[in-house]
Order: sequence, then C-alpha cells, then structure tokens
Amino acid sequence: MLAELRLKQFRSYADDSFEFSPSVNIIVGPNASGKTNLLEAILFIARGTSYRAKDSELIAFDKPWARLDARLANNSQRTVKLNNEALPAKLYELDGKAYQRLTAANTLPVVLFEPNHLQLVSGGPERRREYLDDLLEQTRPGYGALRRQYKRTLAQRNALLKRSSQHDVSTQLFPWNVRLSQLAGQLVRARDELAGQLQKGLPKLYRELSQSKTKVALRYGAQWPTDQYETQLLKKLEATAELDQQRGFTANGPHREDLILEFDGHLAQESASRGEARTLVLALKVMELKLLSQLRDQAPLLLLDDVFSELDGARRRALTEHLRDYQTFITTTDADIVLQHFTDSCQIIAIGATLS
Repeated sequence: MLAELRLKQFRSYADDSFEFSPSVNIIVGPNASGKTNLLEAILFIARGTSYRAKDSELIAFDKPWARLDARLANNSQRTVKLNNEALPAKLYELDGKAYQRLTAANTLPVVLFEPNHLQLVSGGPERRREYLDDLLEQTRPGYGALRRQYKRTLAQRNALLKRSSQHDVSTQLFPWNVRLSQLAGQLVRARDELAGQLQKGLPKLYRELSQSKTKVALRYGAQWPTDQYETQLLKKLEATAELDQQRGFTANGPHREDLILEFDGHLAQESASRGEARTLVLALKVMELKLLSQLRDQAPLLLLDDVFSELDGARRRALTEHLRDYQTFITTTDADIVLQHFTDSCQIIAIGATLS
C-alpha cells in the first residue's frame, strides 16, 4: 500500500505531498485541476511507466527534471527521477538502491481504469491483444521478454519481405519462419490460458455489476488449436511467403488475432451500448485485481479515473462491494457521488484549480 507520495516538477505539480488512506482515496477537483496527473504519478511510481505520455513529457514545462518519492505502508521507500539534460534519463531507487530498469518483481501491482479503456470493447483487435499482453507481463514471469522477442523477430521478417520484393526469398525466410512460429506458440498458449481464467469468473461478475441477465463470454481467437500452433503457423508462413512478399508484411500469427468478447452471443463491439461496454471493462478490471492478488501475493493498487459519473446508483453500489479489500484511488468532480457508497474509512483529497 502507498502511504505517502511527493511530486516535484511532475506534470502540473511544482512541489506537493500527499498522504493516503489504506482504503479509499477520493481525489476531487474541477476539470483540468491535476486529478489525473496525480493518478498518473501513482501509476508511475508503481510501474515505472505512464499510460498516456513519454517520460520526457512528464517533466513540468520548461524544467530540466522531475522526481517522485513514495513511502509504502511497510516503510519501504521508492523514488523515480526523470532528467531531460543528463543521463540516465530515468533512474529508480528502491530503499536507497539504484536501478536503471524495473523488473516485474520490483514493480507494485496496479490496475487502472480510465475512459480510453472503453476502446477495449469498441476499438480494434490491437487494443484487446495489448490488454492480454500487459496483464500477462504483470502475472507471468518471462512474458515481457517473450513479447519483445516476438516483436523483434516479426520486425526482422517484415524487413526482409520489404527489402527483397524483387526476388524469391524463401530460403532466407525459413529460419525466421521457424523462430517466429516457436515464439508464437508460447505467446498464444499464454494468452489462451489467461482468457480461460478470465472467462471463469466474468459472467457471474458482469451480472452482479450490471444488475442484468445479459450473458457475456470471452475467448481467445487463435487461428489454430494451441497444441498445434507452431506446426500450423510454420506451414502457413511457408505457403503464403510469396503473398506476404507482395504485401510487405506478415499476415498470419498472434499479432493478427483477437480476444473475442460477446453479449448474448453477439460480438460486443457490434452490439454493446456505452453503459454495457463500461460495465464489461469494469468487470475485467475487477478480474485483474483478483488475478494479480493471487499471482503476486500482494493486493494491487486500484486507480479509477472518472468512473462513477456514468454509473447509476445500483451499479455503483455493486462495484463498491468488490473494491473494499483494495487501496483505491478515485478521481471525480463531485465527491458526493462517490462518498455515499463508502461509509467506512475513506479520505478526500481536494485538488485546487490553481494546479491547471
């Protein structure tokens, strides 16, 4: 749990400190007051990355550096330093020990919901692939390295296809086809397993949050059975080499697949209303919380950016029942909307308009 956080020259904050409740923290203020910047700082101190900007954009305008200092509930210390004028450009300190990169084990588990996440339902397949891959990086050791190896191998195969458009490259492609197929099989089995885990609890959870009888389903849309994936993809890459060469890119593999979301048997992106999409994404985020808690043996931080404003009272009440065991940070322009659902210990953090 996060006990204290100090922001220096980070986004709209010059030098500000915050103390947090171990339960619910309601960050309230007008639009453009810095609420989301504080949420972003919490994510950054936990994971070392932002969900909406490059590192250099996190430094306050016209300043050479930014710094975040955090104290956890167990009194351990975390610091992130960003620098526009010196190397390394980013440096972490964990209990006084310096690191240039955070391993998955050194991150704090965290789950974020922000309005753009609705594109998980309404957007293209790349959004849903990214959702699975990001969650796997947090829960499966070595998955981040596997993901990067696959991307590099794919980029190298695509580069060869483009460079060699005037002549046959089947011999040159063969080792890349083999390597890509091997990595793809591992990637697909991990995604398929995660989708299966999510599906186990999703239908019941969605019914509770939506207060409806709508049946939701989730599955990973692999092109071939996962136990035959390497063999089948290799055959396909060999058979379509000439066509790939004409296109200039690799048209088959896990980088082209989708996470299938359905409402009553219909594709969610074609049939879901905005309210249904929001509730489905919230259900997936609650599933993330439960998975991370089990696999990391540590309760994740939960960050909710402007979530309550579009939920009716029944859905708000249903959601809060699932949040009580987690340290939660909720941004809102109207604290009363949130407060009525948290009668236990919660803390109001008022952000003034002067921060915009």
